[in-house]
Amino acid sequence: MAKKSAKKSVNKKSTNMGAFIAGFALIGLIMVGSSFALKPENAGNKGGNGGNGGGNGAPNGQHFNLNVIGVPKNKSADITSGGRIFVPLDGNCRVKLAEGDFAVVDGNCTDGSSAFNLPNPDPDGDGTTEYTVWARPLGKPGGKAKVTTCGTDPLTGEEICSIESSAFIRTKGKSSFENKSKEFLTVLADLDGDETTAPERVGIFDPALEDYMWSYDNKGLRILQVRFYEQTK
Repeated sequence: MAKKSAKKSVNKKSTNMGAFIAGFALIGLIMVGSSFALKPENAGNKGGNGGNGGGNGAPNGQHFNLNVIGVPKNKSADITSGGRIFVPLDGNCRVKLAEGDFAVVDGNCTDGSSAFNLPNPDPDGDGTTEYTVWARPLGKPGGKAKVTTCGTDPLTGEEICSIESSAFIRTKGKSSFENKSKEFLTVLADLDGDETTAPERVGIFDPALEDYMWSYDNKGLRILQVRFYEQTK
């Protein structure tokens, strides 16, 4: 009788283990199937009503948070984790963009360049992005910064920057988020070299250009807070 009970216990454990593995595999499939991947340490959920993120102008919902921090002295250490990029307090640097899950690959832009991964915002090329970008200036009043999205012409090697830029000025008082999706996720420029035609808009990672990046011009802005929100369909 003891042997029979032991066998029954083993079968029960095997059944439980099978259910656990099946459940884990299902979770894995769900995670892989989502192009909007948020890492737990950087994901957030802002409360509040009316879709204003608790009154700061941002939407409600999960988001990836990126802080661009202006510092007076160059950083010497490699920074490859966390949701922050250090930039010169005064000067220009470039944030190189690559397709992938949201992640800071190189957070030290004080040496001239850094690297940031983010999903393709418009993978099917229909002009509608799968997520939006919201940003606001923080820190000591008086600083300002400008962000411009650029790419390189694959045929000529010429750098082409968008004629649209995002300007941020830190004034006294409360700072609210603004939707900067077009400025951060697209390039609006004369791509065919014909000045008689209207500028064309292409999303980052569109094959019309390559080596996409954000040109960050800083004049004393201590913090630029940038959030990426999944687009509500």
